[in-house]
Amino acid sequence: MANPLEQLHSLGQSIWLDYIDRTMLHNGDLSRRLSTDVLTGMTSNPSIFEKALAQGTAYDAQLKDAAGDKTAWEMFELVETDDVRAACDSFRPIYDSTKGHDGFVSIEVSPGSAHDSAATITEAHRLWQTVSRPNVMIKVPGTAEGAIAVRRLIADGINVNITLLFSIDAHQRVIEAYLGGLEDRVQTGAPVAGIASVASFFVSRVDTEVEKRLDALVKSGACDANHADMLRGKAAIANAKLAYRLFRESFAGARWDALAAKGAQLQRPLWASTSTKNPAYRDVLYVEQLIGPDTVNTMPPATIEAFRDHGIAAKTVDEDLDSAERVISDLAAVGIPLVSVTDQLLTEGLASFQKSFDTLIAGLDSKAKLLGRSLAASR
Repeated sequence: MANPLEQLHSLGQSIWLDYIDRTMLHNGDLSRRLSTDVLTGMTSNPSIFEKALAQGTAYDAQLKDAAGDKTAWEMFELVETDDVRAACDSFRPIYDSTKGHDGFVSIEVSPGSAHDSAATITEAHRLWQTVSRPNVMIKVPGTAEGAIAVRRLIADGINVNITLLFSIDAHQRVIEAYLGGLEDRVQTGAPVAGIASVASFFVSRVDTEVEKRLDALVKSGACDANHADMLRGKAAIANAKLAYRLFRESFAGARWDALAAKGAQLQRPLWASTSTKNPAYRDVLYVEQLIGPDTVNTMPPATIEAFRDHGIAAKTVDEDLDSAERVISDLAAVGIPLVSVTDQLLTEGLASFQKSFDTLIAGLDSKAKLLGRSLAASR
């Protein structure tokens, strides 16, 4: 039987691994996954590094022996950029063979910069220069300030992954930032070929929040339980399909054609948060329903394994758009406007990343002390 992951790839969807740790980079596990899982990229964030640093001893020697008087943040950035650089090198053959279309590894600016475009731009430049690989992508949060930073970073020739996108409006904002950044670059006479960007649109969390609200409406008597059941598990896919439609509409016509003629690449939608949170749903639901050309799906290892085992690969991302619109309308009719859901999810997402970052920094400080090393309190 054909590997469903290979079928996914043949339908135009790139598979990126939503996980990184030092052990897998050096023990052959990532090399194996590049083959068996048809991986063409990797994403990282503070939550992933928090777990990797807290488990085992893979980072202990570097934490103990790193030169200089460093803060916990500086120590984290040291180990993080080392891992991302090594991962970039593993994916470099894919980057080269696809002529810069794929083979990227993402590294995220600190969550404290989410509402500060100037700080985001400064930190993104530092990470870009520190990793010093053409196939690194700098992750920037999809806030209004983040979009301002995206335009500048694209104009500066830096690959950008815009993360924590939940709403169509936010997606439209970062598409405009990308196009504007390319146009700014063209005006300076600089090349646009080779610059890459993805728009990370989060999926399953939308259903999780909608279901909480449906439960509350049923409990209060404001919504019939049967009607609520008909709306469960549909909002996230509907929202993402409408985002894909926006992507197709935005990267067409004279404006895009002028940039494409100069070698510009599409800013591909990347489906994030695609593991299934509700055990009542199929464990590959958020993969199977969003398959199509010029997309990326970043999956944790368990979701990749599940899809390899029993996933069904077929083009679905642009199917039933009328139904998708009805789902959004029906939710609004019962008192759940999707914009309210997505605004809340962005706020919670930023808070979650900040919490993971704070926990990571505290854990680093504790581990350094266990290893007999003290870290600077601040810089």
